[in-house]
Amino acid sequence: MLFLGLGCLLLHVFVVFGTELTFELPDNDKQCFYEELEKDVKFEIDFQVIAGGNYDVDCFVTDPLNNVLYNEKKKQYDSFSHTTAMAGVYKVCFSNGFSTFTHKTVYLDFRHGDEEPLIQTMTGSTALTQLESSCVSIHEILKVVADSQTWYRLREAHDRTKAEHLLERVTYWSIGETVLLFVIGIGQVMLLRSFFSEKKGSVAAAT
Repeated sequence: MLFLGLGCLLLHVFVVFGTELTFELPDNDKQCFYEELEKDVKFEIDFQVIAGGNYDVDCFVTDPLNNVLYNEKKKQYDSFSHTTAMAGVYKVCFSNGFSTFTHKTVYLDFRHGDEEPLIQTMTGSTALTQLESSCVSIHEILKVVADSQTWYRLREAHDRTKAEHLLERVTYWSIGETVLLFVIGIGQVMLLRSFFSEKKGSVAAAT
């Protein structure tokens, strides 16, 4: 029974966090995501640029009548929450139009509606059994763990991208220094050979 309860709990957690995604945003391009919502539904949006350029992107949100609810330029990360005033399709768009050669990797978390209670019969006046209380506690802890894992994954991806970019620059700098060292060494050898050849020619002229 306990394993069955934990299995249902894990399934519930996966359903709640099923709206997270990471996508590539090419340079000078725009991508939009659509969600059909009912009236008086609260939705929340979290996004973060984890790779590319200066880690910034344009983002805007519109309602079914194309009224702009949120519009920010060159943001590295941000959050937005809103309660719908009408039913219809709401649009979330990300634009990289200001970048002509750098693509971006963007993380998006789109949540809407209220989370259903873990136990359907649970109300404020209902006493929970020990097993039900344990399931609720585990559920809340798993939510915190999932949020922490998401944050750490984003930090890891962001830091890894920076480290790879730094490694690439160091590699190119090392290659440039190596080529320059060979050029200077060959130049010095040729310069020394020219000194000896001039001295040999002057001795022959004197004789």
